[in-house]
Amino acid sequence: MSNQYHEPFELLSEKTKDITRAINSLKEELEAIDWYNQRADIASDSELRSILEHNKSEEMEHAVMIMEWLRRNMEGWDEEMKTYFFTSSPITGLEEGSAQPDKSKEVISFGTSLNIGSMK
Repeated sequence: MSNQYHEPFELLSEKTKDITRAINSLKEELEAIDWYNQRADIASDSELRSILEHNKSEEMEHAVMIMEWLRRNMEGWDEEMKTYFFTSSPITGLEEGSAQPDKSKEVISFGTSLNIGSMK
């Protein structure tokens, strides 16, 4: 296992080890998505194509679950995802600051009161 890591794995903190496991798993899920996508694209049998597309969707689910775990557990992911995900603005424009993030994805806070007054 240690040959794929930049530092001796046993010297890393448990959190860093888990993050490394998640990133490696994400890479594997993305590879699987690519493989299923390619195979579905050239499958001559429609039932096989359907199965491969289903499998691809399952791998996408796995990849997104790992990305969400990384967002919750590794500093920086949350901010980057908030910048780039669920926007229709030009992707590179968001980084350069030339495009504004979509306002539709902003969360509106109403506080703890519904402001409807007393029920008496």
